[in-house]
Amino acid sequence: MEVKDSNGAVLKDGDNVTLIKDLKVKGTSTTLKRGTLVKGIRLTDDPDEVECRVEKIKGLVLRTEFLKKA
Repeated sequence: MEVKDSNGAVLKDGDNVTLIKDLKVKGTSTTLKRGTLVKGIRLTDDPDEVECRVEKIKGLVLRTEFLKKA
């Protein structure tokens, strides 16, 4: 199973990615801004989603369509 970012680059466990769009986080009042660097992603069973940690938010799942490999 290959996981690709918005530009088609292949993502692996531990990669760093950048957000390409402002995203509101459900359940919190936090908005992740475009250009935010997300370090050390983990791949999930779904090739369209990755799990990560941003600031103080643990276990955050992001769609790969909003990510760009850093």
